[in-house]
Order: sequence, then C-alpha cells, then structure tokens
Amino acid sequence: MAITTTPRTAPTGQAAPPATGRSAPRAPRPRGGDGLVALLFIAPAAIGFLVFLAWPTLRGIYLSFTSYNLLTPEKWIGFGNYIRMANDPIFWHSLGVTVEYVVINIGVQTVVALLIAVLMQRLTRSTFLRGVVLAPYLVSNVVAGIVWLWILDTQLGIGNQLLGALGLEHIPFFASETWSIPTIALVNVWRHVGYTALLLFAGLQAIPSHVYEAARVDGASEWRTFWSVTMPLLRPVLAVVLIITVIGSFQVFDTVAVTTNGGPANATNVLQKYIYDLAFGRFQFGYASAISVALLVVLSVITIIQYRLTRAGTTDLD
Repeated sequence: MAITTTPRTAPTGQAAPPATGRSAPRAPRPRGGDGLVALLFIAPAAIGFLVFLAWPTLRGIYLSFTSYNLLTPEKWIGFGNYIRMANDPIFWHSLGVTVEYVVINIGVQTVVALLIAVLMQRLTRSTFLRGVVLAPYLVSNVVAGIVWLWILDTQLGIGNQLLGALGLEHIPFFASETWSIPTIALVNVWRHVGYTALLLFAGLQAIPSHVYEAARVDGASEWRTFWSVTMPLLRPVLAVVLIITVIGSFQVFDTVAVTTNGGPANATNVLQKYIYDLAFGRFQFGYASAISVALLVVLSVITIIQYRLTRAGTTDLD
C-alpha cells in the first residue's frame, strides 16, 4: 500500500516561511573554558608574586617586631626595634646619605634623559642610535661599578691620568668623603640614563604631530613649544618615570658594595648597605627588618606624594 504525505501549509492569512539553506543559529558557547585558560596563563606570575614578594614582605613586617638572629627562635619585643631605630645615629646618617644620592642621581638623570629623548625625536630616530643609548643599561651594576673604579682610581686610573695631563690634581673619586656619593650617583646615571631616555622618547612619540604644527602656526619658538606643549603632554609619562627611578634609587646597593663598601668613614653607607650589614654581618634580622619596613613606608609616602603632585593619572590630551 502506497503511503502519501501532504505538504504542510501555512495557516490561512499567513505567508509560508521562505526556504533557506541556512541552519538555525547555534547557542553561544559557554565562557568557562576561557577563564580556565586565563588562570593558567597568570598562574606562574601569581605564584612568583606570592612566593617572592607577598610572603617575604609579610614575614619581614612580622620580624620587625621581634628579636631574631637566625640561630634561635624569634622573640616578640613589640616596638623595641622601632624605638632603637629612632635613636640610632647611624640610621639617620644612612638615610641622609641615601637622600643625597637620590637627589643627585634623579636630578642629573632626568635632565640628561629628557635632553637625549628630545634630541632623538627632533634630529634622528635611528634604531642603531637607540641601541647605542641603551647599551650601558645592558651592563650589570657590579660590572659597571668595577670598571669605573678602575677608570677613576686615584693613582692608576685613566681618568686621573687625563686630569694630570691637563695640569690638574688627582681626585680621589671613591676615597673622598666629599666626592664618593656624587661619583657613585653619576656612575649609575651613566648606566640608567639610556633606559630612562627611551621611556621618555616613547612618551614623546605618543604626542600628536598636529599639536606641534599648531604651535608653529601660532609662531611659538622651539623653547616656548617645549615648555608649553611638550612638557605638559609628556607629564604623565614623566611622572611614572620619576616614580620608578626614585624607588630604584632608594634601593642602591651593588654599586656601593663593589666600590666603597660604605666608606670612607660611612660616607657612602646607604640604607640598603646598612640593612645588609645588620642582617648578614651582625645577624640582627629583627632590627634589619624594622629598617626595611621603615624604608617601605618612606617609599610609599613619596610615591603617593609624587603621584598627587604630578597628576600621573590624568593627561592634557583630552
């Protein structure tokens, strides 16, 4: 017996849907898999942050309230380390030496880096030149310190040999209480100024060219353009660079350790060197932790003040 089928028809008054070869739209795929992949990608960085930054910070804050010498269990003494720190003349001397270093390092480095960045933008944007400018940054602080220690040696250094050839007296750059901190600061300026200049150069690249064209149409000179256009628009990048360089300058240690070792007469005994001597020279880990926490507080306050004064979170391009 033959079976016949009757085609379905649309109800009276309604048009039949057009026949197409397309299938029905698929339901959106759940996003749970993407979240798992994202967690896998950030897991190494998160584990490194917790193990090497978060936990040591919390542990150091706890040890700052204890007396601990690594050989015996820590003993809770409350604010004893902080009271000792407030009455410690070596701590205040080290803080003053560190501030002197930071002022010289940041002042010279920022001015020179800004000059290099502007010259690279206006005169040449050669990739080779950028590599030359960045080259000193690729040298480690220890190697740079040793090389400059040889160059500026009072008796045999080529730097003092040149001074002698010019009829000038030899200068004990690393052996003088007057010259040691400025010399160390300028050595680190030499190493870091290229990196800082490239950061500022990147900020200059983000400034629209039509702003400079408008300034030229208005008849502004190069000097007026720099102060009225470049500096205001570069301010957010410059603010971030200053925050980074100030924090890094307060943590100076390796250059001091390989050149002067804190001398002469504690003239270069910066805070990081004093903390190292307390912890690994005298095994006073509790007191060293207290000074580290104090340095953390100082840097946090300085960062907040810099951020507010420079308005690093806003831009004049809007």
